[in-house]
Amino acid sequence: MLKPNKDSGFAHLSKIHPCLGGEAHHNFGRIHLPVSPACNIQCKFCKRDCNSNEERPGVANGILDPKDAVDTVRRALELCPQITVVGIAGPGDTLATPQAIETFKLVDKAYPDLVKCLSTNGLLLERYAQDIYDAGVRTITVTVNGVDPKIQSKIISHIVLDGKIYHGEEAADILIKAQLRGIAKISSLGVVVKVNSVLIPTVNDEHIEEIAKTVKEAGATLYNIIPLIPQHDLSHIPAPTCEQLDKARVIAEKYLGVFRHCKHCRADACGIPGKEDLSLKLYGVINERLETFSHG
Repeated sequence: MLKPNKDSGFAHLSKIHPCLGGEAHHNFGRIHLPVSPACNIQCKFCKRDCNSNEERPGVANGILDPKDAVDTVRRALELCPQITVVGIAGPGDTLATPQAIETFKLVDKAYPDLVKCLSTNGLLLERYAQDIYDAGVRTITVTVNGVDPKIQSKIISHIVLDGKIYHGEEAADILIKAQLRGIAKISSLGVVVKVNSVLIPTVNDEHIEEIAKTVKEAGATLYNIIPLIPQHDLSHIPAPTCEQLDKARVIAEKYLGVFRHCKHCRADACGIPGKEDLSLKLYGVINERLETFSHG
């Protein structure tokens, strides 16, 4: 089966995907379906919570059942006809449980013309790359905060892989290698890969060039550097300044195109980024409480 050309695909997608292109960011919307309940890594900046008032990743009102996804997309399009993207960004990791892929299959059948976009920490990306592609996903975001185990071990507390918990540099090494293999495999299928990095002063702020170079070699097309939200185990580290953020982006731009419009979206965001968030109108309050979260 022929696969789409990734470069030509990106040129088209960047015009209609609000998280890939600046012009699209201001004119098109996305709907995030919060169907993923669990996470397989613990980031030190990840604060678990369930509410309707914080605008950040890893937060949603509750978990949506995959069987309700198609109707949710229909209602989202009624609220915001400019929606072009159906995304799943948590609130846990999208590949830690089967709900995300199951949801994309249902949505792709009902809305084949909408762009499907998945966000993941990448630990299981290689394992599920073909399933992701077969479910209609053509854009993916992988959060890579370090490609050196010594640095990555300062950012994650542990990972859980096939029922076993790993800590420290061993966990970091497993995660990094899995991320890079996953990026290589999914990009080889023609899927556009954007890499997110959380910029953490004194931890990975001098490491961005190495990340950009490494993920580019693995097959990434676009880079998004977002500022740390000081919380959880990294609450003592201040958010990067505008100058630090700009410096990192300029350095990264030597290797990859850099997306500069990220809004730290919730896992149940709906609408055009930066404008009215329609998630409460769409979801109300879902009764099932969340158990685990991922920064995504």
